Amino acid sequence: MKLNDFKVLAFDVYGTLIDWESGMVSALKPLTDRVKKKLSRDDILEAHAHHESTTQIWNPTKKYSDLLAVVYRRLAEDWGVGVNWAECEVYGLSVQQWPAFCDSVDALNYLKQHFKLVVLTNTDNQSFQGSNARLGVTFDSVYTAEDIGSYKPNDRNFGYMLTALGRQGIEKSDILHTAESMFHDHAPANKHLVPNCWIYRRHDKKGFGATMDPVKMPSYNFMFHSMADLVKAHKAELSK
Repeated sequence: MKLNDFKVLAFDVYGTLIDWESGMVSALKPLTDRVKKKLSRDDILEAHAHHESTTQIWNPTKKYSDLLAVVYRRLAEDWGVGVNWAECEVYGLSVQQWPAFCDSVDALNYLKQHFKLVVLTNTDNQSFQGSNARLGVTFDSVYTAEDIGSYKPNDRNFGYMLTALGRQGIEKSDILHTAESMFHDHAPANKHLVPNCWIYRRHDKKGFGATMDPVKMPSYNFMFHSMADLVKAHKAELSK
């Protein structure tokens, strides 16, 4: 199997193209600065992962920015900090300010010359619009949790994408799902028999950070530590 075997790269965005962990930690600072006990970066990210995933299960149709406001309140309760709803809403709207990884823009502009680029994201349309501006590329198709009415790893999300791409004449074997999260992306990709590429951004860190532990590690067809490494591998294929 080679990268050039595919016509479409279907991307997760947050954690893969957008540095959501840094964005979260920065946007949560007004809250974490008021916590009496010392919190490590991983303490913050793992607590966030729990409340985000739980809220997505209980409220699958809730808009992501609204869902993050609930997560902020749950975190404040866990850490014994009093907050008002306006503070929670500010955090919910912070997604558009989360930074892109330093290699994302160049990588996407290169890959756009060779593949259709698709987004399958757990965010809402407004939040993604802000992130898309930071990524500097026009995606060929965008599928958000807001469009679908559920959050990955729900089967509906991959099913929706595959059905929509099928209407464009794109077969499952044409698609390489490209993502960081084992829990949100690679597990359902395995279930739907979609070839997958792991962008292992956390290769130098322990644990799963802002995503839940998948318990059983999914399989993958390709693995790179960065988008830049993916581009290098594709260029190497073309040079042969």
